[in-house]
Amino acid sequence: MPESIVIPAIAADGSLYPVEKMKAHVEGLQHLAVSVFVFDGDKLLIQKRAQAKYHCGGLWANTCCTHPHWDETIEACAARRLEEELGFSLPLTRHQTVDYSADVGGGLHENERVTLFSAQADRSQLAILPDEDEVEAVRWIGADELQREMRETPFSFTPWFRIYLERFPDLGFDQL
Repeated sequence: MPESIVIPAIAADGSLYPVEKMKAHVEGLQHLAVSVFVFDGDKLLIQKRAQAKYHCGGLWANTCCTHPHWDETIEACAARRLEEELGFSLPLTRHQTVDYSADVGGGLHENERVTLFSAQADRSQLAILPDEDEVEAVRWIGADELQREMRETPFSFTPWFRIYLERFPDLGFDQL
């Protein structure tokens, strides 16, 4: 189980209040999150989550994602997580915020208001240093290949990544 982290949950009136991360996932409380997508041209960097993760271990996901700490901005959170999980930093572009809800197994539920971020990188110049406690593997993939793999083996991908690809099939955030 992960350490106790306090994240921003969203009240019925839209205001934020602090909640322990696991409580948010057990009770399905709506909360803030970020998802980062790093591209090299038309290729997306995806990660396979470490087997020991508290949910969705061993599944492929977008470049990285997490929850802001209670006292952290969305932008700082996205930059922090990219560095923590993959060992590099890039200028991030903020896109729209989307809501989704998904059962992630083990009695846990994601009910997230996610701000999407993207970055462009030159993979020949990018030193990726994954944290082995967080990331089992990384690879670059194009939208067509990703769509095909998701059709053929949907459950090798996290529920939220499947939702993102359903909403944005060509991974084109310029449409947001």
